Amino acid sequence: MSWSFHAVLGIAAAIVTVLATGLVLRQLRARAVLDLPNERSSHDRAVPRGGGIAVMAVVAGGWALLAWWRDGWRGDSFDLLAVAILAAALAAISFLDDLRGMPALQRLLWQTLAVALGCLLLPETPVFQGVLPPVADRLAAGFCWLWFINLFNFMDGIDGITVVEAGTIGLGMTLVTAVAGGAGGFGAPAIIVAGAAIGFGFWNWHPAKIFLGDVGSVGLGFLLGWLLLSLAASGHWLPALLLPLYYLADATWTLLRRMLRGEKFWRAHRSHFYQHAARRCGNHAKVSLRVLCANLVLIAAALWAAQHKDGGLAPVLAAALGAMAVAILLYSFVTMKEQAKRLDEANQS
Repeated sequence: MSWSFHAVLGIAAAIVTVLATGLVLRQLRARAVLDLPNERSSHDRAVPRGGGIAVMAVVAGGWALLAWWRDGWRGDSFDLLAVAILAAALAAISFLDDLRGMPALQRLLWQTLAVALGCLLLPETPVFQGVLPPVADRLAAGFCWLWFINLFNFMDGIDGITVVEAGTIGLGMTLVTAVAGGAGGFGAPAIIVAGAAIGFGFWNWHPAKIFLGDVGSVGLGFLLGWLLLSLAASGHWLPALLLPLYYLADATWTLLRRMLRGEKFWRAHRSHFYQHAARRCGNHAKVSLRVLCANLVLIAAALWAAQHKDGGLAPVLAAALGAMAVAILLYSFVTMKEQAKRLDEANQS
């Protein structure tokens, strides 16, 4: 598919999401579906939540139409349609969680069921490139997918951050599939995700007028997880790891740290690196923009790795570049308090 076709898909998804989110926002306000601030929140006012309804409607609907246009919902197009249906169903269950809450175990069981069915829709080639036996490969892929869904939900804690993450992963996948032959037809569905995320950003940028809610963060985590695992199964495992590397690093490190401290790690909290940074500087947009800058470097590293996937020094250097970008980002979050303090002192003098 041509660059112009991908551009049209992305722009259309963004425009439709902007309009659809505006309609959803009015309904959520009218029904008082609000995210009220508490001691674990990174916001200080009531904001409507559940805007992910619009995002998931656009993405799932876009994937279904794309599948029909490609091959009339046959062959590989059926897989795309089926994943969209699974994501819509999981998003609907997550919206119930947004409305009235749901026990953590029940949420996990629904997610596990969706992932188990989704694993049947992954490419037949092994995700881990033959390192594991076939059954173990699918089990490991399912575990990684389930973790990715939850970390995507965990990381949706400040204005604009998930917009940036979903948008850059979607854009990065589109570029990787364009420069790397044989990476499957994942560019078009990926750019739909990117466009919808960017469109939602019109309403979600700091100060946010609406939040994604679990309906959006869980649904996007499911869809992006399938895309990334499919990309890895096509032979591009390093780009699939590099594109979401910041989210993987922040969420996994925070989880391990909480587990070692004996905390109830499954409960909501605000101890991620980005959450500390947002409290220190008092501006969500500054934090999200730093994530954007790091993710652009990750896209460059992923493209470098995709162009030299057959070995040599380039993949090693690409991995090092990605790791360095994430390390610098995390360090900048740790030092953001000192930077903000020096800036205040300079402004006062």
